Amino acid sequence: MSTSRPGMIRIVAGESQTPKRRRTLEVALAVGLVLLISVGAIVASAVARDSNASAAPDAAGTPAAELKLGYFGNITHAPALVGVKQGFIAKELGGTKLSTQVFNAGPAAIEALNAGAIDATYIGPNPAINSFVKSKGESISIIAGAASGGAQLVVKPEIKTAADLKGKTLASPQLGGTQDVALRAWLGKQGYKTNTDGGGDVAINPTENAQTLKLFQDGKLDGAWLPEPWASRLVLQAGAKVLVDEKDLWDGSLTGKPGEFPTTILIVNRKFAAEHPQTVEALLKGHVEAVKWLNDTPAAEKAAVVNAALKQDAGKALAQNVIDRSLKNIVFTVDPLAGAYKKLLQDGVDAGTTKQADLNGLFDLRALNTVATEKTTAAGLGQD
Repeated sequence: MSTSRPGMIRIVAGESQTPKRRRTLEVALAVGLVLLISVGAIVASAVARDSNASAAPDAAGTPAAELKLGYFGNITHAPALVGVKQGFIAKELGGTKLSTQVFNAGPAAIEALNAGAIDATYIGPNPAINSFVKSKGESISIIAGAASGGAQLVVKPEIKTAADLKGKTLASPQLGGTQDVALRAWLGKQGYKTNTDGGGDVAINPTENAQTLKLFQDGKLDGAWLPEPWASRLVLQAGAKVLVDEKDLWDGSLTGKPGEFPTTILIVNRKFAAEHPQTVEALLKGHVEAVKWLNDTPAAEKAAVVNAALKQDAGKALAQNVIDRSLKNIVFTVDPLAGAYKKLLQDGVDAGTTKQADLNGLFDLRALNTVATEKTTAAGLGQD
């Protein structure tokens, strides 16, 4: 036997047959090694598949042990009131515990959401936009609409036109909230300058809604841009008149629905949604059921149920004429009216409460469009 090149064996005539047997053994060993490697690869592949299969539920998220939900004690949040009090949301959540927190205005709810004190909340669109912009799209997703309309500028009877507002003092629920931005944007279009510190041609004092009613009754406010039922309370219980009904400012060119504009939406913490998509879908199922109930239920029964929920959350029921007027001013819908959001952002920029930004990614309506019969669009600002 002689060696020609490293790693190769050559048999020469006349040599012993022992190398031949050795070569046979080596070949057999090599074939066996190849087979062993092949079998190992097959086994490893099967193990990997099993591992991936068992990991799939974790990758897709798991139901949360608890869902912490925020909303306001306003009639514009009736889908939340009904969804919680009638048990629609809890039923769909199944084994996930539902806990709730009632807020007065949007910025406070956003702070709680970003701090992890709540996981999802019903809220006005402008605080949601502000959070999305400040976090560069990392904080929240809009997952459904809840209510359209139900916001008005109500003033003292002697104020006849916008020209009478110069030097007057008006209120909004909270700086940067949806009605606050709407008021500032509208005043800007009337030629007035306003400042977020309360200065300008017209003073705007962000004030809790219950305090606004009392201050107006005491003659310390000239008017306020308010959601329901507070607009109706000032009109029916404090002698205010409607100067602007916000629905008259929306011609439908942005949403395809004249007179409709987003007043209340449903948002979720993005991290929570990524970890617990099943819980978010369950929340949406309960929400869709609540909106359907509001639209299908006779007016008297609807008013009674909503009023009972308000009494439980706010400690006092509304007068019948207040709740009746309020409900007539609102459209309950799961459509977030995404086409309006670029305008809402610009209004916030003009008002000085937010900055210009790209809103792409603000909406994630995929789960909603899975559970709802009405298909909604993100208007190019997210997934639908």
